[in-house]
Amino acid sequence: MRKDQQLIPEVPRPNAENPEELSDKLKVTEPKKWAAGVPAVLAAFADILEETGPTRGMGALLKMNQKHGFDCSSCAWPDPDDDRSPVAEYCENGAKALAEEATTKKLTGEFFAENSLADLAKLSDMEIGKKGRIAQPVYLPKGGTHYQPVTWDWAFTKIAEHLNGLDSPNEAAFYTSGRTSNEASFIYQLFTKEFGTNNMPDCSNMCHESTSVGLAESIGIGKGTVTLNDIHDAEVLMIIGQNPGTNHPRMLTALRKAKENGAKIIAVNPLKEAGLIAFKDPQTVKGIVGSGVDIADLYLQVKINGDMALLKAIELLLYQAEIETPDQVFDHKFIQENTVNYEQFIEHIKQYKVAELAEACGIPVGQIEAAAEMLKHKSKIIVCWAMGVTQQKNGVDVVKEITNLVLLKGSIGKPGAGLCPVRGHSNVQGNRTMMIYDKPYEKQLVKIKEVYGFDPPTAHGFDAVDSIKAMHDGRLKVFFAMGGNFLSATPDTTFTAEAMRKTRLTVNVSTKLNRGHLITGEESIILPTFARSDKDEINGVPQLVSCENSMGVVQQSKGMLKPVSDDLMSESYIVCYLAKAVLGSRSVVNWDRYMESYDNIRDDIEKVIPGFEEYNKQIRRPGGFYLPNAPRAGKFETDDWGGKAAFNVAGLPMHKPEADEYYLTTIRSHDQFNTTIYGLEDRYRGIHNERRVIFMNAKDISKAGFKAGDQVDISSHYDGQERIARLFIIVAYDIPERNTAVYYPEGNVLIPLSSVADKSNTPTSKLVFVKIRKHDS
Repeated sequence: MRKDQQLIPEVPRPNAENPEELSDKLKVTEPKKWAAGVPAVLAAFADILEETGPTRGMGALLKMNQKHGFDCSSCAWPDPDDDRSPVAEYCENGAKALAEEATTKKLTGEFFAENSLADLAKLSDMEIGKKGRIAQPVYLPKGGTHYQPVTWDWAFTKIAEHLNGLDSPNEAAFYTSGRTSNEASFIYQLFTKEFGTNNMPDCSNMCHESTSVGLAESIGIGKGTVTLNDIHDAEVLMIIGQNPGTNHPRMLTALRKAKENGAKIIAVNPLKEAGLIAFKDPQTVKGIVGSGVDIADLYLQVKINGDMALLKAIELLLYQAEIETPDQVFDHKFIQENTVNYEQFIEHIKQYKVAELAEACGIPVGQIEAAAEMLKHKSKIIVCWAMGVTQQKNGVDVVKEITNLVLLKGSIGKPGAGLCPVRGHSNVQGNRTMMIYDKPYEKQLVKIKEVYGFDPPTAHGFDAVDSIKAMHDGRLKVFFAMGGNFLSATPDTTFTAEAMRKTRLTVNVSTKLNRGHLITGEESIILPTFARSDKDEINGVPQLVSCENSMGVVQQSKGMLKPVSDDLMSESYIVCYLAKAVLGSRSVVNWDRYMESYDNIRDDIEKVIPGFEEYNKQIRRPGGFYLPNAPRAGKFETDDWGGKAAFNVAGLPMHKPEADEYYLTTIRSHDQFNTTIYGLEDRYRGIHNERRVIFMNAKDISKAGFKAGDQVDISSHYDGQERIARLFIIVAYDIPERNTAVYYPEGNVLIPLSSVADKSNTPTSKLVFVKIRKHDS
């Protein structure tokens, strides 16, 4: 080393994962046999009072999910068309989501000066999120250790310098979370197309993409076909790979109504979940002082990824019943008039034996026969599913197998029947309707050119998984995230963190701090935005935005709380300022017009996207409006199948785990939504004060020489690479043998980025093979 050279101290690198620490306060109690009730009310109000105070929080609760209020930023379960509760049209987790965003705590320049990224990374995800709302734009310089306040103009200039300095627009990617409104999503994709790229990864890529692909190929639309009233009127409901008590609690009210109307419910899930066993509705007397309502009439504890074998077993039993009593089980009139490939499907299903399928799925033959019996002479059948189905290697084919079952019974296009994928984030379905998609359709691009006059790019862009690979390879230089926590939501945490660090600039439009803000490119910017509950005004005129729920209803959302800072900007304004800064005079879009009123954005949405006629008028109707849905009306707009629905033929998955390997799935605790951790009380499963736990069957624990409470490390082995999640505590649980579960995102480090669902490219977060060994301290 020359004398004039100096050693530059190494900057501490923030950890991309939750700290590998245990609280020493883990308490394990008996899992609950019912969901909600008075404890849910108390837990919800406790969070509201702590974060917002009684006046601000309680006032907002009365407006959440009301027809002239604001949309909950949590799940996408639909609101009733008519009979909404005047005091509590929300659930426990919805109230907790409101508490998170309506908090009065805020992060100013002083906070960021006092807290380095490395220090913040030592906190848990829950602790990071509890710090408060981001109150002003902040910037992390190259080599910096702390974010520092900047002006909005400075931030947009910096972003424009990076984007305009790229060799190609395809060196940037623009991510979207499901919280983004229709209006912001529409102009966001418009900007990216005018900028010149279709690199638009979104949260759907990581959750229900398998649904979108499977349904589009089978019935001509990538959405469900039912309404909320259909749920109430169904004769049989199958709930597969979904835990409504934790992930969509308001669904329990709909299931209660269905039960009161005589419906039978079949639950299919590897874990026994409280919300699938019974429901105590806190808005009813029976839910407060009584035993509540039993939910599942039949609970099938399928093996992880055993859904395909189970569905085929049920279909085979129904086929055998149809042979015995012709025209009494299958709806042949519907099949003949509305479907293709029926004969091929029957020839395929006939090759199986029920006993073999039962062994493959882990369900006794008698229980499968009971399920088939429930379905045999019913036609008002609805199948609901979520990520337990879609985040599997064969997720697309399982969605199609669900469709096969519905088609056999003619259970689509009629009241009380159909397909019901239950979406996660509140507007993830609306994002896709607004053309947030890395593979835009030709007719959409033609319409963009017709309305705006520029040629949008036609080449497919990067989805979420491909974006991570491209960042890691150096092909992506700028990553812009409209909401969300991309780092913690994606698989293969270590690899993803390495990828993010290879970019030149990361930008996050956010309400609160999360771990994704700590793992950055060479430079990083955080742009603070309004939450759903925040009042949004332009020149003193209150603005409204809109969202689309899981059942295709578009309704208004109008915030009512005073924002915690005067230095916040709406998502739509951020997009407009971004477009003006980046595109300048070469843009043909009148961004200033969009900034005058969100009505102007909706006027243009109406011109581009079918189904939004008289958008501004329709969105102001109480309860909003339904988008067109051909299968709901008994029509199938399938290009490949001549306007008919298609039966699908797919084989069983072939898994060959090693003798010491276990099936592992990731799950949410009851005290979280997506990557947001509200607390450490997974009371339904009886886990308190800790998240680093692995649920195992008691027999497996004993066979492996472990005992409940042991500290272990978990490893996955894929393509010659070992991934390790360290320091977890074993908890004995009612789960099939050789099946295990850990919380997300703590388990994400185990999921290889290259393990994805066929066709949809969705990470297989619901199945990875792991080994378990005593913790190496």
